[in-house]
Amino acid sequence: MKLMSAALAGALSFAAAAFAQTPAADPFIWLEDIDSPRSMAWVEAQNAKAAQRLEGDARYGPFLAEGRAIFTATDRIPAPAFRADGIDNFWQDAVNTHGVWRHTSQASYRTAQPAWDVVLDIDQLAKTEGRNWFWKGATCLKPAETRCLVRLSNGGGDAVELREFDTARKAFVEGGFHSPEGKQGADWLDTDNLVAWRQWTPGEVTESGYAYVVKIVGRAGEPREIFRGEKTDVLATAVVLRGEGGKADGVLVQRGVSFFEFEYNLYADGKLTRIALPKKAQYQAYVDGRMVFTLQEAWGGFGSGALIAYDPKALNTAPTLIFQAGPRQAIQNVAETKGLLAVELLEDVKGAVDVYDLREGKWTARRLDLPKDATLTLRDASGRDDQLFVAAESFLSPNSLWLADGATGEAVQAQALPARFDASKDQVDQYWATSSDGTKIPYFVVRPKAAKLDGTTPTIMYGYGGFQVAKPPIYIPEMGKIWLERGGAYVIANIRGGGEFGPAWHQSVLREKRQLAFDDFSAVARDLAARKITSARRLGIYGRSNGGVLTTVSLTQHPELWNAVVVESPLTDMLRYHKLSAGASWVGEYGNPEVPSDHAFIARYDGYLNLKAGQKYPEPYVTTNTRDDRVHPGHARKFAAKLESLGYPYLYFENTFGGHANDADPELNARRWARHYVYLSQKLFD
Repeated sequence: MKLMSAALAGALSFAAAAFAQTPAADPFIWLEDIDSPRSMAWVEAQNAKAAQRLEGDARYGPFLAEGRAIFTATDRIPAPAFRADGIDNFWQDAVNTHGVWRHTSQASYRTAQPAWDVVLDIDQLAKTEGRNWFWKGATCLKPAETRCLVRLSNGGGDAVELREFDTARKAFVEGGFHSPEGKQGADWLDTDNLVAWRQWTPGEVTESGYAYVVKIVGRAGEPREIFRGEKTDVLATAVVLRGEGGKADGVLVQRGVSFFEFEYNLYADGKLTRIALPKKAQYQAYVDGRMVFTLQEAWGGFGSGALIAYDPKALNTAPTLIFQAGPRQAIQNVAETKGLLAVELLEDVKGAVDVYDLREGKWTARRLDLPKDATLTLRDASGRDDQLFVAAESFLSPNSLWLADGATGEAVQAQALPARFDASKDQVDQYWATSSDGTKIPYFVVRPKAAKLDGTTPTIMYGYGGFQVAKPPIYIPEMGKIWLERGGAYVIANIRGGGEFGPAWHQSVLREKRQLAFDDFSAVARDLAARKITSARRLGIYGRSNGGVLTTVSLTQHPELWNAVVVESPLTDMLRYHKLSAGASWVGEYGNPEVPSDHAFIARYDGYLNLKAGQKYPEPYVTTNTRDDRVHPGHARKFAAKLESLGYPYLYFENTFGGHANDADPELNARRWARHYVYLSQKLFD
């Protein structure tokens, strides 16, 4: 038997040492007990220190006022949703902090002052019921769309309560469908039946905390099970395939084997039939009697990034190709109108929307006439005709909303956001950095035209790099007002792991290859310094959620590259992430710490594990939310506590409601960003 290599021996030794840090040996594991008196006392003390430093800064008041004016402005574009032959909108402002669900006609929506009719006042409901209710949307029964399943969150987390609501009467239906709080969902089969997925009996959820049993629920009688997955799955959900006149053609049941792997079954005529698809396929839409999927891997003669269609009445027939994405293209979103399919694309990180029509068995495409060199986002599609709402934006151009006719390709501007900051003095450039393996990494720089290329410009660099989520140019009004107008610069690093260039860009840094995403990020920082756009002294980084993995690893691996690190709603303890909140669902992204080989490569970059004494870390700002039921607040808490135990300076702040997005309330959001920008100003401007 050959002797093992020094590298392998070192890896196994490292893995053994990492395994030695069991939960019992973690001195800060008590902070995972979210609402315990000890944990909350620690949070309150940390919040007081951070508030004194950040809210006591003379800049906090102006930053807060500017942020509040943006988040509560009444001249924002009301986000539209087609319903009941009109337009719905959910609106929050300084008066309605929890928000109102409201409705108007399509003609009125396109006027300067739409005549809104309030359907449900969430602030009033919260006050009446004594609950901290936040709106999570509604699913309405077609074609009338007056009976809806309203989703309400107590505190802003992912867990919701479902209630049947009559929009014509503007009241909850007495004795109607109702399901208590949980991570769940439902869709209408008809007036008296739902297809639903939830925790039916105590403990009947996956290791990720989601449902894996799907049932038909009627107004009378016991729920009838139609699908049962495994407890080791991520989740099981269903969608009603709705045909002409709103009639249900069947139910598509999706089993999430992992975060990126799915199995699909069609439930029709009382039978469940497996659909032949690769595991890396994602359901997108149902149009013209066809189920539409995107492929995240090559299969059946189709390439990765393909959009395909299946006829549910002929499952033994091969699917047809709608569109094959090229190497510089990526499908971002798909939506169906009454008879057309709309596809939102990125092409070299710039937006486009194509509309497809199925004619005589072939799919024909038409590109919508929308703004060029902009990020385009499908906001909603009508099921009564072929109209679509598409948003357009860029770093320096305020959001505009376009109403497009899918049949003709024509589009007219329906709404426009006024400028929130003076962009005339700024410019946008796209550069490419070279990563550790030679891959070219694109990034955008937004900076004042007058900024000198001498390394002195205070710069915020944002990154995410995970879950195939693309980060194209967007209009960020608070950043422009608070940061750019004061002479700062902003950078988006389109590192691998995102969806900028399709599935391959994401899959190239999964699991054991994750280090490459971190290398991409540090490569962009070095490129910024080489171009003298900024320097380590003036460079700060910001990331949240998966971006919190990025920023904590960046702190521990390359403390010399930045002077400020904002770590928001993060994953940090990567050796225990799968045991906290929804963490088990992300094993496909990061690997499984229970498997020794996976444990070894995760331990090499784990931000929490790799905090060590005697380093020159920049002072980070760590922040999260008590009611985050997606990424456990224990991640942020423990990271801060370990910094404190090692004697490093840091700031920690925890909002006590708002959920993972941390922005459920506009006032809360204004305070959140005011603190962020005070910290960044202290570190990068001062």
